[in-house]
Amino acid sequence: MAANPELRMDQLPADPLLHVLSFLSFRDLIHCTYVSRRMNDLCKHNPLWRSLCSKHWLLTDADRLQSGVSWFCLFQRYYTDLGRYMQDYPVLKRAWDQLKVFLQLRCPRMIASLKEGATEVELNDIEAQIGCRLPDDYRCSYRIHNGQKLVIPGLMGSMSLSNHYRSEVLLDVETAAGGFQQRKGMRRCLPLTFCFHTGLSQYMALQPAEGRRVYESFYPCPDQTAQDPSAIDMFITGSSFLEWFTEYVHNVVTGEYPIIRDQIFRYVHEKSCVETTGDITVSVATSFLPELSSVHPPHFFFTYRIRIEMSSSACAEASCQLDSRYWRITTSDGNVEEVQGPGVVGEFPVMTPGKVHEYASCTTFSTPTEYMEGHYTFHRLVNKEEVFHVAIPRFHMICPPFREPLQKAAASRSDDHEDDGEFCDGDGGDDFGDLRGINMAALEGAWCPRHI
Repeated sequence: MAANPELRMDQLPADPLLHVLSFLSFRDLIHCTYVSRRMNDLCKHNPLWRSLCSKHWLLTDADRLQSGVSWFCLFQRYYTDLGRYMQDYPVLKRAWDQLKVFLQLRCPRMIASLKEGATEVELNDIEAQIGCRLPDDYRCSYRIHNGQKLVIPGLMGSMSLSNHYRSEVLLDVETAAGGFQQRKGMRRCLPLTFCFHTGLSQYMALQPAEGRRVYESFYPCPDQTAQDPSAIDMFITGSSFLEWFTEYVHNVVTGEYPIIRDQIFRYVHEKSCVETTGDITVSVATSFLPELSSVHPPHFFFTYRIRIEMSSSACAEASCQLDSRYWRITTSDGNVEEVQGPGVVGEFPVMTPGKVHEYASCTTFSTPTEYMEGHYTFHRLVNKEEVFHVAIPRFHMICPPFREPLQKAAASRSDDHEDDGEFCDGDGGDDFGDLRGINMAALEGAWCPRHI
């Protein structure tokens, strides 16, 4: 019986080989092109690189047609330009694409404020200017869009309550470099956002100087009780640029943050914060305001937005008017406070079938967390003697993680206290040149008492 002839690579059919090659990474495919002429041809098969272009660069058939080159050449082109960002690019590009689609539908005027992406040369020049390396996820995002123009409303969220308004812009890299900090306590910190109204920025630590973790983002907060005037605390907003930005985009595009008058408002709504009593549903969302808060002394400022809605299927006789409110506030140290008063923020809304009434109020507290719950008292319009309560669901207010100055954290540990974090050392304020907003003292003085 004759022996089977030796099986050679060039005699194998193409289909099973292509199937095997489809499981390889782009690097392995490149290595395989050196095996033989046939493998070189197979490894450049368009469907293989179409899949890789979609995976790594989110490219479509329309992109390929517009380029006028093969999928293999298109991959090479993108890799040459953006290869260092392969890990971050698909995540950030998808986030930017989702955000732009959402803005086009809900906040169209913001689209015009987005700037074209920066070049590698421009980003390299910024690194040379500030003397620090920018993280790849930050560089990658700024290759896609170089922040936004300095306009209102800002891309990174707004807040409006009584006589206080704030809106944060996402700074372009050139403006951010102009606000790069080298002063004591804020060394090697790059501003990410800026609010014209409060002068407050979110910063990113470019090096682990003065106790900060490299690349984490934070709001600086003056320590008003420290003897050292440069001591500050930090409200931490993210551990990296990618986490910080993509989490924000997720909250926007999923509807977690409401859109009010073509602006993104950073209210957070717990899914459980909805309660229905008869025909009336009450839901609550909350927001932390860092510019009106401090760690030392403990003073945490929250605003909350309440939506009261009467079902459209309710009968006309169910129409009613709100008379008063009752709150039960519980802090994390177990203290309970009860507050009651007429109306809500000076109003006595009338509820009819399908009617929605929304209002915003605020509270301050001296512990990192608290929760509120209570009820409204209504009377029927057809019979003022018919009085009833509508439950307000329990909602929590939790300040972001924060860090203390090193000397206070060390003292706390020696006294067997739990440390809320590590160390941030600075002289407070934002020192952002001509972009300075109104001062904090004026803001604090403008506020009315707790539980408006």
